[in-house]
Amino acid sequence: MKPLTALKLFTLAFGLFLGLCLWKFGNPVILDHKIPAPTSLAELLNDPWPTHWARWFLLPLVAWGGLLALAEKFSWPQSRWLWQLPLGWLGWQFVSATQTVDATLTEATLWQFSGCVACYFVGAFIFSRENRWRWLLPGVLAAFTFCLIRGAEQRLYEFPTNYQVLTEGERGGWTNFPPETLVSMKADNVIITTNGVDVANPVFLKKFAQGRVAGTMVYPNALAGVILLLWPLALVLALGTTRAMKPLIRFAVIAMTVFMGGAVLFWTGSKLGWLIAIALAGLCLLRLDWSKKLKITAITLVVLGGLGVFTVRFHNYFAAGATSVGARFDYWHAAVQTTTTKPIFGSGPGTFQRPYAHLKAPESEMARLTHNDYLEQFSDSGVIGGATFVAWIGFALLAAGKKLWPGKEWVMFAIFIGLLGWFSQSLGEFGLYIPTCWLAFTLLGGLIGGKRIEFDNKPANR
Repeated sequence: MKPLTALKLFTLAFGLFLGLCLWKFGNPVILDHKIPAPTSLAELLNDPWPTHWARWFLLPLVAWGGLLALAEKFSWPQSRWLWQLPLGWLGWQFVSATQTVDATLTEATLWQFSGCVACYFVGAFIFSRENRWRWLLPGVLAAFTFCLIRGAEQRLYEFPTNYQVLTEGERGGWTNFPPETLVSMKADNVIITTNGVDVANPVFLKKFAQGRVAGTMVYPNALAGVILLLWPLALVLALGTTRAMKPLIRFAVIAMTVFMGGAVLFWTGSKLGWLIAIALAGLCLLRLDWSKKLKITAITLVVLGGLGVFTVRFHNYFAAGATSVGARFDYWHAAVQTTTTKPIFGSGPGTFQRPYAHLKAPESEMARLTHNDYLEQFSDSGVIGGATFVAWIGFALLAAGKKLWPGKEWVMFAIFIGLLGWFSQSLGEFGLYIPTCWLAFTLLGGLIGGKRIEFDNKPANR
């Protein structure tokens, strides 16, 4: 088999795997024990898979990619700090693990972090050449499309229907449900018994009434992170690869890409995600080859329009006291306390919930993760683990950004913008603990040595 053919097969397979992560592995690894293995074809297709399954897909792919990299004698394309820092961070995670307060949580987290670093190096060694992206992206973008469609389906059909079914079932004493269905709904806590009466679980009713969509991810904010990561790339490709199409078809493709990404992001109800999207849009406008006056006008309109939508969309939330913001401050305060108490090793990778159970305010809801990936590194693995992670991500994004600004290459810049959005959202979320983040680290590694991509031209043979 020719080396180029082997590389094409590998990149296609790796892209399909990353798409599978979007489709089936959208839960945090520390919740793996709560995800049952599918027992039927319907469950296999419709339900999430146990997160530990992801590692058994990743391991042979990383080994395959390593052999290809050795065969082509790839060299590290950037500063040595950008390979020393991730290895140093991962190495310290294993050191911290020797002092963990929960070995089970730490084991799952170490597998997850190893996957992050492995995907980063696969990206740097394999996907740093422009024609490789062509074979990686189909699987990823197909899964992203499915994820958006799933989110739209939840908002427009599934949630309204479920809400109506539950409220009508409760009013009718559940007489319209078969006995076996009632047993299943009680087992899933969709129906609970209060004062001897079966009622719809108010948690589910609130979820369906709010209509915040999660697509194939664990919860709405995680879906918002995926949209921030991939929507800029989808938009640029929709604009660039449709030039040869008929105008009406081209307009339909672009309009659908804009609508699906924007609408589903709006329906996630992610406040941080929406604000980050506004900032990224302004950054993209700033890069355009327009006059200064036109740029200022466009950015002002985007910011004012985005903040106006934000105000209308979330005014009830802030009027109610912005409870989730207050909860996050409680998580972050506990993370700082843990770092202060255990500055060298932390509590162990993935174990934030253990010290938090003792440190949280009595009125605060229990949390398993810090909702800030950077703070959690300090809390879980001490100052060394936190500092090396922050330095790695910061230097990698800076190196990628310097190569792409200024410039006219929009595909690579769209990938960079997506990564900037994803890693920015990590200030308020826990994407690092979901296998989906392996896609982000693959793209980040690819940007480190990435070259110009022109999807409208035939790629050069390699």
